[in-house]
Amino acid sequence: MIHMKISEVAKMVGLPISTIRYYEKIGIITSDYVRREQNNYRDYASDIIPYLEVVKKCLAVGFSINDIKAMISKNGLSHEDQSQLILEKISEIEHAQKKLEESKKELYDILETDIICEKGFGKY
Repeated sequence: MIHMKISEVAKMVGLPISTIRYYEKIGIITSDYVRREQNNYRDYASDIIPYLEVVKKCLAVGFSINDIKAMISKNGLSHEDQSQLILEKISEIEHAQKKLEESKKELYDILETDIICEKGFGKY
């Protein structure tokens, strides 16, 4: 297995070195991916790259760091559990989209009332 320095990992996945260190500190990056050299430098297994890409995608779609930590602590998820988590996230996104659409409609309604704030907020 090929091992890399933290700077190589950071460059390959597009994350700051500080983020990788943070992920290691809080348990997002497990010892499966890291070994310490005699000089106490970290060496990262090459399979950390796809792993961190998955972490980045999970964060990008709305999972929190705590969500990811919980998934990692389970040491694997069944297909059913994984599907359920994804469906729950989809539901959250759909709910957020609905609220945004409602907010947008409210703003259009305010525009249609032709409120002029120069005479005081909310006065016609």
